[in-house]
Amino acid sequence: MFLARVARSSARGEAQTRAFAAISSSTPSQIGSAVGPYQVFDRHAKRLQKDAAAARDGGARSATVDYVRDEVADRMMERFLDIKRKFNSVLDLGSGPGHFSKLLELDKTAKSIMVDSSEMTLNRDPDSEFEVKIERIHADEENLLQIVKPNSQEAIVSCLSLHWVNDLPGILVQIKEALQPDGLFLAAMFGGDTLFELRTSLQLAEVEREGGVSPHISPMTDTRDVSNLLGRAGFTLLTVDIDEVKVAYPSMWELLEDLSDMGEGNAVIGRRSIIHRDTLAAASAIYKGISPIFIAKQISYILLEMHGNEDGSIPATFQIIYMIGWKPAPTQPKPLDRGTGAVNLKEVL
Repeated sequence: MFLARVARSSARGEAQTRAFAAISSSTPSQIGSAVGPYQVFDRHAKRLQKDAAAARDGGARSATVDYVRDEVADRMMERFLDIKRKFNSVLDLGSGPGHFSKLLELDKTAKSIMVDSSEMTLNRDPDSEFEVKIERIHADEENLLQIVKPNSQEAIVSCLSLHWVNDLPGILVQIKEALQPDGLFLAAMFGGDTLFELRTSLQLAEVEREGGVSPHISPMTDTRDVSNLLGRAGFTLLTVDIDEVKVAYPSMWELLEDLSDMGEGNAVIGRRSIIHRDTLAAASAIYKGISPIFIAKQISYILLEMHGNEDGSIPATFQIIYMIGWKPAPTQPKPLDRGTGAVNLKEVL
């Protein structure tokens, strides 16, 4: 699906200033000394980013950039409705303001337990926007079993939150342990091709202007690994599929501005605290299709077929990985033993 981002009126200078916040954060990394999983993301910085985004204009600016998460929540709900079962409660892990929970209806569940590390984001929207009963828990999603007891949840869902988790295999194990036998896990997370246009434009601009590359967009899980991770965590009856949401923006500046308002700024540990304006300007030109290259210490602009659309806008691709898994239970259907088939496969083919 191709969504059109409606440009908000703002000065170019403001957009450029916000671009720095969208790509890099000057918040110092909070790296603990305890032994544990390898730390890729600064969870403290991410919480501050989400709090700041939800606080701008009383949450109004944050609400205007819900379009990606709302679209993904709609597609998750289609998968949820295909499951012919009613749940007493659903745990919404990394819920944000409740993109998925707002779509829940009483004929599917009576209650949603929303968990998010950002208190401002969690409480952004009032209870009146939800049809089902809401319980909000402000806690770090990485420590699920400190929030709920093992074997206590009928269903756990997660809408675009798991890409900020440091220990993805570990949180999948925690989710499986928190579920009741035959409990449902349904999630959507960004895949590795998300924002590949922005990633390549920044890399080309930084190599050309500064002679090197720094991480400005988070590393994300490859789609081929998700099934293996779910199986290793102990889930059964797996379903994994991939989809894309494409959004058109007037320019790279509006994209960066919206990423900041979404709370999706860079939170990689060891990130640079600043990006030079001329590097960003070069990246914007490359994104649209004009690539600046050095020739005898002079900048010459040549037209390349990069990412720009014919109407002058730029596309941004959000790759979404949807996953469904079930906690094992004796009542679940199991494949027959080998050799017990009653029909010859040759006859079928």
